[in-house]
Amino acid sequence: MNSLRILPLLLALVPAFAHAEPAKPAAKPAAKPDAPAAAQQPLAPNQQAFLNLPEERRKEFIKQINDAQRLFQQKRIFETFDALDKADAVFPDNPDSLNIRGACYVEIRNFDKASAAFNKALLLSPDNPSINFNIAEVLFVTKDWKGAHDLFLKILKDLPKENVALSRLIEFKILLCKKKLGMKEQAVALANKYDIDDDSPYHCFAQAAIAYDDKDLVKAEEWLAMASRIFRNADVLAPWQDTLVEFGYIKSFYGGDLKDE
Repeated sequence: MNSLRILPLLLALVPAFAHAEPAKPAAKPAAKPDAPAAAQQPLAPNQQAFLNLPEERRKEFIKQINDAQRLFQQKRIFETFDALDKADAVFPDNPDSLNIRGACYVEIRNFDKASAAFNKALLLSPDNPSINFNIAEVLFVTKDWKGAHDLFLKILKDLPKENVALSRLIEFKILLCKKKLGMKEQAVALANKYDIDDDSPYHCFAQAAIAYDDKDLVKAEEWLAMASRIFRNADVLAPWQDTLVEFGYIKSFYGGDLKDE
């Protein structure tokens, strides 16, 4: 079974982390023009609770979360669970730990526990784009096409326009959801939204999806081969390839049959 791509966590405790360890700011979307005003908003309860911890406990929590994220990126899932347990022993019920924990459950294909973890994280960090994306991915892979479609649309609307790579991938997933929902004209229009000169593999993969629908496997493979020639970085192509596998167009490298539309 292939590995579902999960968006790296956006630390919900960023203000607290910034006080505790300014040398390692968390990755987050580019600031919007009104960011200074947003920075003056009151801290969420869990953020304030984190700031109330003794400094040593804050540092220990940060260490365990960083270890968990590193281990997860290395696909050392059960070691990641251990690091998360240690982080939770210091500061329980935090969205960062829950987000990584949900991603671990996705890796072992336990989607019920993954959804529970992501949804609990979202309660603690409402409208967090990373957590919402992870929830949408679980809906996508479990074939809840309407739920995935609507949530991906919401994420796309709130995503910074400069985040082209993620925006294009989300639009591709929306396209595939529309196909499953019988919205074929909208799907075809979306497939032709960008051309071959776009800075993402969108055009090639969208055209491959159309070819798969037409039962033209040769043409589909030609489009995927073109994507590989243009975008030589495997990390760039991987989430697009995984999306086709999860949708059922191509066979997983881990086995399984090609599914019909």
